Amino acid sequence: MPAKRLTQRFPFLLPLRRLQRKFCFYLQMALDRNHYARTKEPSPLPYAVFSAKSGMINPHSGYDIRYQYNKVHNLKLAAAPIHRVLIRPGETFSFWMLVRGADRHQRYLDGLNLENGKIVGSYGGGLCQLSNLLFWLFLHTPLTVVERHGHRVESFPSTDEQLPAGTDATIHEGWLDLKVRNDTEACYQILLSFTDTDLCGSIHCDEPAQYRYEVYNGSVLYIRSQSKTLQRAQVCRRCIRLSDGEAQDEILYENQCEIGYPLPEGTVIAEEEEV
Repeated sequence: MPAKRLTQRFPFLLPLRRLQRKFCFYLQMALDRNHYARTKEPSPLPYAVFSAKSGMINPHSGYDIRYQYNKVHNLKLAAAPIHRVLIRPGETFSFWMLVRGADRHQRYLDGLNLENGKIVGSYGGGLCQLSNLLFWLFLHTPLTVVERHGHRVESFPSTDEQLPAGTDATIHEGWLDLKVRNDTEACYQILLSFTDTDLCGSIHCDEPAQYRYEVYNGSVLYIRSQSKTLQRAQVCRRCIRLSDGEAQDEILYENQCEIGYPLPEGTVIAEEEEV
């Protein structure tokens, strides 16, 4: 059994540890010489690049449904400082640089979070659904992903089974961020909105798109390792030039996470030594 962290042995130290991490987290960004996206444009840029939506209420979570409705509240607070922001040439988008302080005037509610390997209701839970959607949008643009972290554990089935495996992006203030950099000469804009059931997002640009992107899994394997079920997914992307249809495929990354719910009957699960 691994040794407990100091904050697990002495929980009263956890608030101090969080303050320390956040201070160092933002100090590093203040000193890293990146130009972070902050400017907003009230009107949408003229060319729509890609759009997607994500259902906000997951009836299959297995937890108190009130956490799902609390999550909707949290998502709306966090989306407000990101909506309509521009990512201009040379700028870097940081989830936390924009969302820090989103609860300054209206507090988050308790939503579901993974803490110390367990799903619990905690302050501000559920914001990963916003970072998931943003990452999915970014994958359909030429923006350069600077920082992305996959969930270590997928605790319950996704609300959108059509998404390729391993295309999530978790965030944790002070520890984990989602960042993309604009290495192009065009300006991009993030637009976010809500329906009664969905979180909706789109990317717009000030220039017509030159490429269309398709994101897919090259392979998805399930492996049993030390009583855990792991998912290993190869995430690939096809870049299609709009002028002539020429396509080029690339492997973006390999993603691994633990599956924390029963897989559908008939799913092939290999033993680790077989892989």
